[in-house]
Amino acid sequence: MFKKFLNKSKSEVVFAHVTGKLIALEDVPDPVFNQKMMGEGIAIKPETGTIVAPVDGKIIQLAETKHAFGIRTDMGQEILVHIGLETVALNGEGFNVLVNVGDKVKVGDSIVEADFDFIEKNAASTVVPMVVTNSSEGQYDFAFEDVSKTVAGETEVFTTKLK
Repeated sequence: MFKKFLNKSKSEVVFAHVTGKLIALEDVPDPVFNQKMMGEGIAIKPETGTIVAPVDGKIIQLAETKHAFGIRTDMGQEILVHIGLETVALNGEGFNVLVNVGDKVKVGDSIVEADFDFIEKNAASTVVPMVVTNSSEGQYDFAFEDVSKTVAGETEVFTTKLK
């Protein structure tokens, strides 16, 4: 399952978007994510409320309900971070967005502060999936890191390489 890429020029390292416990996407209790309908990736059961940029890139999407954001990398990956499950129904409550669409971000920059105590009481789950939404086009190979605990902006979780 784990492999390193020799040609780093056409690959990107993706870091943890939140501190917590890494979960395989297949284990996320939501078919949209566990069946990879949104794309390939990972999820994290958060231990802190700060969600950070997992890559260098540009903010291309912020959900009106503040529960999700998208980043496009220089290599063209479009990464979606979805904070919790069934959190769209919270209508933005429990989320403080710290960026705007069009902002350039670096790995580890704070993007959203989430109140996971509130989310745990009012949504289906606090799990935070992160997927490459344009991975279904088949242009990337993925190499997943074998880690269980993550530190936001510091722990490498996977690497993608252009085919």
